[in-house]
Amino acid sequence: MNVSALTRHRLFWPVAVLAGLMLVNLLLTRGFFSIEIKDGHLYGSLIDIARFGAPLILVSLGMTLVIATGGIDLSVGSVVAIGAALACLMISDLDNQNDVGGVLLAVGITLGLALVLGAWNGLLVAGLGIQPIVATLILMVAGRGLAQLITGGQIITINSSPYKLIGGGYWLTLPFSIIIVAVVVALTAFLTRRLALGLLIESVGGNAEAGRLSGIRSRGIILTVYMFAALCAGVAGLMVSSNVSSADGNYAGLWIELDAILAVVIGGTSLIGGRFSLSGTVLGALIIQTLTTTIYSVGVPPETTLLVKALVVTLVCLLQSPAFRAKVFRRGRPAGPGAPPATPRDAPTGTAALPARDEVDA
Repeated sequence: MNVSALTRHRLFWPVAVLAGLMLVNLLLTRGFFSIEIKDGHLYGSLIDIARFGAPLILVSLGMTLVIATGGIDLSVGSVVAIGAALACLMISDLDNQNDVGGVLLAVGITLGLALVLGAWNGLLVAGLGIQPIVATLILMVAGRGLAQLITGGQIITINSSPYKLIGGGYWLTLPFSIIIVAVVVALTAFLTRRLALGLLIESVGGNAEAGRLSGIRSRGIILTVYMFAALCAGVAGLMVSSNVSSADGNYAGLWIELDAILAVVIGGTSLIGGRFSLSGTVLGALIIQTLTTTIYSVGVPPETTLLVKALVVTLVCLLQSPAFRAKVFRRGRPAGPGAPPATPRDAPTGTAALPARDEVDA
């Protein structure tokens, strides 16, 4: 594979950016790649990036499938807050907060509510035909209010060792949150890449009418992906609140939906629907979390953190754009007998040339 073909691969630029961020952190932080075992647990900067990025990876995973159907879900941040608030409220009411059965019941009810919220979004989009951005905006606003109603506008603090395991505990030397994410990613990849579900999702996002004429029940597919996205957000809410042993209905999951959308876009999934990349989404989420770590390491003032983050993400998206690379990197290339043949994007207007598959996926 030559260099040109390599750079057109949809995962090349996410991998390159992630490697660049890692290199910057290595230069700024001594022992950045060091991993050690203390008390039977793995510790290190790389472990911390994966652990703190686990909720974002989960939310981004659900967002990927929603976007693949041509939709969007702006309510996942509110679902994170609702999940965190409800679980902590139920655990705080237990006579013994270390009661495993009571904690499991709280977790089960929380995830059940997340599925109901996802079904609500799916019914508005698939059943009533409301635009996804409008349908999920309703729950985005109302859900944040519901989370604050559950907490009574206060921060609920708990002290539960079984619940602490979800986001802040360890199992088999690894943070338990990383294990949860690995299982969810593997299961999602199996269902969408080894079974027909992935093709059905892509067909709904690529051409819903053609899919309907082919016998595909697009409403059921859309309902399923919105429920899955809400379920992932509910688990992320458990992780966030478990890690800090508290729930804040106002700030839990705040703006995580925007980070999730950025992670999906960075990973190469098109916002217009169709083909999607789970591995690209995971890379995109890790890039955002590594970027956050890098900003703190560099010592960027808190008031400019979001601006720096936005600039870097913009740069990544531009590097992924074939049109942008064609204009910047091929400008000034001499034309003539010795010049390479024109690519499909270089072809003059009126030609029937089609873009390469890697460019479409990117």
